[in-house]
Amino acid sequence: MTAALPNDVARRLPRAIVRLRARLRAESAPADLRCTWSQVSTLGRIAEDGAATVSGLAVAEHVRPQSMAETVAALRKAGLVDAKSDPTDGRKTLMSVTPAGRKLISTIAPVREAWLEAAIEQNLTPAESRTLLRAAEIMESLADS
Repeated sequence: MTAALPNDVARRLPRAIVRLRARLRAESAPADLRCTWSQVSTLGRIAEDGAATVSGLAVAEHVRPQSMAETVAALRKAGLVDAKSDPTDGRKTLMSVTPAGRKLISTIAPVREAWLEAAIEQNLTPAESRTLLRAAEIMESLADS
């Protein structure tokens, strides 16, 4: 196989990501989930990284601050996040996950990971699994560049 050209990767990678993301959403969403995938992603980020401002979340999720404000407002309305003044800078508001938000996140991730693990075990060789792990590392690095 010849070396992949950047334009080949740039054309195929987004399509693959969208397809995998849609499949993960279908496999892991509880039937009664009323959150969007961006809301679940934001909730997961706050749960993993800790309290954050809306602007910080927007940067981390690579969206406009106005879009993140809408996402956070929906999470607050659903009782999944709380807003509190930043103790070091009263002009800022920090979003943190509520117990209900933690419960939701704790139900989604294990289901998603179990489906993906089974799919990997059933469909990939050990060498392909290692390649996919390396690809995930590269994609995370690319996302942060």
